[in-house]
Amino acid sequence: MNIFPPVQMQSPKVYPGMEEMKCPSPNLARMHLIKGKDAIDRYLATHIKGLSKQEAAAYRNSYKKNICIDMLRQGYHKSFAELFTLIEKWNALRKASGPGSAIWLEKSLEEQPDKLDQLHYFLTRAEAAQRSEYYEEMYSNQLSLAQCFNKPEDRWLRNYFYEQCFKTAQLIKIDGGKKEAEAHSNMGLVYEEQGQFLKAMEHYEAFYQLTVGRVWKDDTGQTFNSLACEHLWRIYTLLADKMLENKEHQQAIRTLIKALEMAKEAGNRKMEGEAAYCLGLAYHLAGEEKTAISKLMMCLEISKVLGDFVGLGRAYQAIAQVLVSKDEVDEAIIYLEKFMNIIKRVQLSQSLVDACTFLGNIYNQRGNYSKACEYFNQAFSAANALSDLALVNETKVFCGIGKAHNMMMKVNSHTEAADSVSIKYLLDWKENRSDMCSDPSTTENSDSVVLPETNNDL
Repeated sequence: MNIFPPVQMQSPKVYPGMEEMKCPSPNLARMHLIKGKDAIDRYLATHIKGLSKQEAAAYRNSYKKNICIDMLRQGYHKSFAELFTLIEKWNALRKASGPGSAIWLEKSLEEQPDKLDQLHYFLTRAEAAQRSEYYEEMYSNQLSLAQCFNKPEDRWLRNYFYEQCFKTAQLIKIDGGKKEAEAHSNMGLVYEEQGQFLKAMEHYEAFYQLTVGRVWKDDTGQTFNSLACEHLWRIYTLLADKMLENKEHQQAIRTLIKALEMAKEAGNRKMEGEAAYCLGLAYHLAGEEKTAISKLMMCLEISKVLGDFVGLGRAYQAIAQVLVSKDEVDEAIIYLEKFMNIIKRVQLSQSLVDACTFLGNIYNQRGNYSKACEYFNQAFSAANALSDLALVNETKVFCGIGKAHNMMMKVNSHTEAADSVSIKYLLDWKENRSDMCSDPSTTENSDSVVLPETNNDL
């Protein structure tokens, strides 16, 4: 007994009877096949409760294709074209990078549904706003897209939408230029990350000009004007570094003076100290030692006020370097010893290595080799504490130089004496190769010379 009632099957009227079936031409057969498929779809949609043709297609198609179809159905042709352009751009970047590159191992944009969802949502909203000439809303949607792609692998997408924001911001005339200022800031960041510092500077300067006298603030509560000053301080410093590498000292000094002015205008004392320090070093490289010391002293005073021991120590060290170049070594040593005291207070091992090496070199150049060895040994101990093999090896070399000079003085004194005791001492020392030479007077009444333990480390 059947539980379910029989299903009344009805064939579509368009289907021919069996007696009419003949072997048609291939093209005609294909046409009948397609018509038959459409008829079956219509029949299933009408008589069976289930998936519609569109719903079935949604399961068969890729996620990208469904999103594209949805955009076109809703009339967002510009969004559809933009999405396709971005997918092609990603594929071109991947192809250009080649196998084995980081981008080659990543999933393509069309294989990442979350990103496609974001693009679909904000692109269509931006296009709708553009049609109504609501350019502020269009800008907001483009900016949201840029902020969605902040990961390193998505930077190209973020930069693309920052460029779109910049174009849209030019069309907004009712906010006093706030969106345009923000767009200049973002474009400056894009060019700075790409190492195009001159282009970044142009955008940051435009950002600054638009914010003068304004009280606009970002999401953190910082004013746009102080943010513009910070951007300009940073980009001027980066540009000056490039100029100093190219020995363009005067141009670098002019750029760093502008950086110092921006730091002062921003009201950021730490930035001001950094700018003064960089300017002092630039004057030192240009041979203007007096001006260099005055700028470094400014950095020193700011660091004292802020309680910035790192900045304080660095200023002491820089002043000492300038004084050494002026042959004012005794005064330089005073500043370096102050530097050493600060380093020990805040336990900066790397700075301790630098300071000890610097002091060791000063004493080594002045012929005080025992004192040089003392500081080189301190540098070696500090390098060991850092577990930096390259630094340990470097300080080993300095220790070897100091010990060799210290030993050579005594060897030379015995050589110059040229008496029998000194000659016997030198011959025994050469045979044993000890580190330190004892006073030959201790060997005058003995048949053999007693030497300290041999150390073959160096």
